[in-house]
Amino acid sequence: MPRAALSSGIEIEYEAYGNPDDPTLLVVSGYTSQMLGWDAGLVELLAAQGLHVVRFDNRDVGLSTKLDGEAVAPMKVLRAVLDGEPVPPVPYTLSEMAADAVGLLDHLGVDRAHIAGVSMGGMIVQTMAIEHPERIASLTSIMSSIGDQRVGKPTDEARQALLAPPPSERAAYIEAALRAQVWASRRYFDGEAVQTRAAAEFDRCFYPQGATRQLAAIYASGDRSEKLARLDVPTLVIHGRDDTLITPSGGERTAELVPGSRYLLLSDMGHDMPRPLWPVFAESIGGHTRIVATT
Repeated sequence: MPRAALSSGIEIEYEAYGNPDDPTLLVVSGYTSQMLGWDAGLVELLAAQGLHVVRFDNRDVGLSTKLDGEAVAPMKVLRAVLDGEPVPPVPYTLSEMAADAVGLLDHLGVDRAHIAGVSMGGMIVQTMAIEHPERIASLTSIMSSIGDQRVGKPTDEARQALLAPPPSERAAYIEAALRAQVWASRRYFDGEAVQTRAAAEFDRCFYPQGATRQLAAIYASGDRSEKLARLDVPTLVIHGRDDTLITPSGGERTAELVPGSRYLLLSDMGHDMPRPLWPVFAESIGGHTRIVATT
């Protein structure tokens, strides 16, 4: 797969689908998730909407640059944010991760792109739209939130499952992937598909060290509410009623804040993108990009 060397010194592994002459849709993965989080089958459906779709590994995961040796304590960062105290230094924030994505667009020669992100990826694309609005044709924020710790709060069970250290042995890692059932779509949970992706991710790059840095970046970036309320980017917000990891108030508040945004709440969706809902995601995102193109 191709690799982009950014001016910041970060290298980003990426993969493109569809016709490069079509409008570009950059899709951004979530916390600790490799580009495989945007399943190739879903990406192909998006490309069939007349889009040039690019997926990539965020920094500190997959085959992109790792910040080895950069230590951080995410819970200390969160406590400082909640107490209104100065935030301890962190290796990077969502702003740097957003800049990585914009740097990838530079590498691809794309002046303006449609962007869609899931979970932490939704936070990254929100930050891209806030800090680089001239580069953004449209924004889709999926199962994400706004950085205000009062909304989108996970259930205790989901939080514990998310923060549990992953096993380092392959078979145990694949078995532990079933923890995702805690936050997954109840109607469509497919344990075999979850474990198949876990195996692919383990074989491609097992790198749990990046998790603390990505989590600290989320916490240190703070509340985007005021900036989202001033956003002038066509926005679609998608959330699942079954989501226990970022509960629906996160998506609802995002849609309330962004002027003119559209909100799609799916009753059978959790904190995942199950195969039976791929046509819904593809048609919703594709339709959003086409509406933008005609306005």
